[in-house]
Amino acid sequence: MTEKLLQYIWQFQYFNYGDLYTEEGEALQIIHPGSLNSNQGPDFSDAKIKINTTTWAGSIELHINTSDWKNHKHSNDKNYKNVILHVVWQHDINLNLPCSTLVLQDKVPKLLLSKYDELMNADSFIPCEKNIQQINSLTWQSWKERLLIERLEQRTQLIYDYLQKNNNHWEETFWWLLARNFGVKLNSVAFEKIAQSVSLNILAKHKGQIHQAEALLFGQAGLLDGVFAEDYPTLLQKEYRFLKKKYNLQKIEASLIFLRMRPSNFPSVRLAQLAMLVHNSLHLFSKIKESSDIKNIRQLLEVTANDYWHYHYTFDEISAFKKKKLGGQMIDNILINTVVPVLFAYGHYHGENSFKDKALQWLEEIKAEKNSITHGFTSLRVANKNAFDSQALIQLKNEYCNKKRCLDCSVGNKLIRKQ
Repeated sequence: MTEKLLQYIWQFQYFNYGDLYTEEGEALQIIHPGSLNSNQGPDFSDAKIKINTTTWAGSIELHINTSDWKNHKHSNDKNYKNVILHVVWQHDINLNLPCSTLVLQDKVPKLLLSKYDELMNADSFIPCEKNIQQINSLTWQSWKERLLIERLEQRTQLIYDYLQKNNNHWEETFWWLLARNFGVKLNSVAFEKIAQSVSLNILAKHKGQIHQAEALLFGQAGLLDGVFAEDYPTLLQKEYRFLKKKYNLQKIEASLIFLRMRPSNFPSVRLAQLAMLVHNSLHLFSKIKESSDIKNIRQLLEVTANDYWHYHYTFDEISAFKKKKLGGQMIDNILINTVVPVLFAYGHYHGENSFKDKALQWLEEIKAEKNSITHGFTSLRVANKNAFDSQALIQLKNEYCNKKRCLDCSVGNKLIRKQ
């Protein structure tokens, strides 16, 4: 037994509540179990019970053992003065408390406890995979919506942190997150630092010349150090030395990772594509807010690195011709992980639901992500039709299944109660 499970049992009254008697021998009737309290104080507030002929209103405190009341020093805590019932799993000591005590150990169905233990001890992709087919589509749809909102709200907090750092500058915040996204997983932190080291104001002054935009980004990344054999990186190096001195720029303290990466994801290629995006359109977030069609945003993101990169993946190393165009999968990734979260956060910040609704709608128009998590769910015949679904499933796996939060999950909750 855990306190979390005990709270769940009490919250849903999942025990035999007929002919209840307190440990003190009093007849007990539960009129309302109260509301779960996530703040400091007793577990449930605003409860109402009847002991013998007297009706009581107040808080309910739950413990595994009666002695936990003493161990937690509740008697000296003013937050527990209005507790009207102490609910415990097992009664191990008489404390002569001012409130009555109810013991639940012999009143809870053994099947519920068995099912909970099965979930907690499961060693599989998700704890409930043996029974997940019992969940209907309506339950899945409502739960996915809640999961997606939860995921976007978590990202909203990160975006708010950025806004605090840059004086509530939404375009700058979008630039930071966009650069982080271009860095893919291994170089995301370094790319974010590069973006934060070169303000949009500086980039705006030099966006008209692609080689200057590249010089700023490559230079800040530390990729223009050393001696080059080719003319183009030598040109960028000269430009960067001038711009670095002009704006008193400080290179980032992070190394970019090339090892074991696909050449198309090399940080040099991604920086070149990012520079071209700056060159083509700097005030991206303003265009995103104004746009009603996600196709327009896709067109803005469809960039190709400049001609030098058709024959290169890194400086001074010639390769076979291939245009370094930002692919559809990468564009989807940017839409899912940058465009939609910032748009949602903007609507949340300003209390304008139209932006939040647009963000959710766009997720339904983006292809579903395909990775180990979504594959695991689709193998269990859980629908993954679009990015709306895949983002919800990633949230479910990472925040609930991996942490065995089955009692907080609509699917797990349903399965346990169904038993």
